[in-house]
Amino acid sequence: MKVHNFNAGPSVLPNEVLYKASKALIDFEGSGMSILEIGHRTPLFQAVMDEARNLVRELMQLEDDFEVLYLHGGATQQFLQVPMNLLENDGTASYIDTGVWSNKAIKEAKQFGFVDVAGSSKESNYNYIPKQFNVSPKSTYLHITTNNTIYGTQWQQLPEVDVPLVGDMSSDILSRQMDFNKFSLIYAGVQKNMGAAGVTMVAVRKSILGKVTRKIPTILDYRNHVENGSMLNTPPVFSIYISMLTLRWLRDQGGAAAMEKLNEKKAALLYDEIDQNPLFRGTVAKEDRSRMNVCFIMDKPELEDEFLKFTKKEDIVGIKGHRSVGGFRASLYNALPYESVEVLVEAMKYFSLKKA
Repeated sequence: MKVHNFNAGPSVLPNEVLYKASKALIDFEGSGMSILEIGHRTPLFQAVMDEARNLVRELMQLEDDFEVLYLHGGATQQFLQVPMNLLENDGTASYIDTGVWSNKAIKEAKQFGFVDVAGSSKESNYNYIPKQFNVSPKSTYLHITTNNTIYGTQWQQLPEVDVPLVGDMSSDILSRQMDFNKFSLIYAGVQKNMGAAGVTMVAVRKSILGKVTRKIPTILDYRNHVENGSMLNTPPVFSIYISMLTLRWLRDQGGAAAMEKLNEKKAALLYDEIDQNPLFRGTVAKEDRSRMNVCFIMDKPELEDEFLKFTKKEDIVGIKGHRSVGGFRASLYNALPYESVEVLVEAMKYFSLKKA
């Protein structure tokens, strides 16, 4: 039985991806071996890696200067790997603080140079995206977190700046149309819109690398991964395979343009219910609402546990808010069907009527 899976990550995957992956666990491409058993330097897996990287290029319409990598360590490792590779000891990087994840990135970057927090919404518990910020033209780069899973805010327009732009897109990559070429480096844990947990996608312009004087550990130097075709060491084979299958599915659905239409429709349905239901209300500025992570609370907090128990009976899972903010969070990633949002909305309506 499939439930209505609103988990923030790892999260829902397309049924056809799960089906193909389950077959590959027994016999991959008629090899007589499981995908878990094949050598990572065999032609069998090289084809998987090549297709996954090429699909990223195609779906993001990346310029030739970009290299696509699949790396270990999650976005958390990228918090330090980005400044280690890009920020000189006496240099400055600008960051916009929009929540827990950008704050963690700022903390790591301070180990490698000076960090200018160009804008922040911390004073209001991150319930909006800063509109006023000043980025020095001397900054090595500007870092933003394009979508904030915990608080439910999202950049609706990219900042226009004269320095290289770096984006943590872990929770909204390929969920909407965007000029990805405005960035110099993009990273994303794939476990929300691009696959299963265990691998991180990095798209980096080769022209921004090799400019720092510090000695970078071999495994953390992007240039070494570029030179070795993203196989400097043993890659997470199964996670990359799942990502490849998910990217295939995404391409066949119509790419980011099709996902944007579907995700706007899902988000509009849920936000409309939140706005008109007397029992629930949103928590962030309407103009900054995320289409990926819809956060909301009850005016009667004492009913929260009862509502969670009720939704569980309706096969709705994963809507409990992050432990740091409470309330509810419904994650509407690419693979979540529109019908699941309909079920959640009906549950909200029914519960509200019952408690009226």
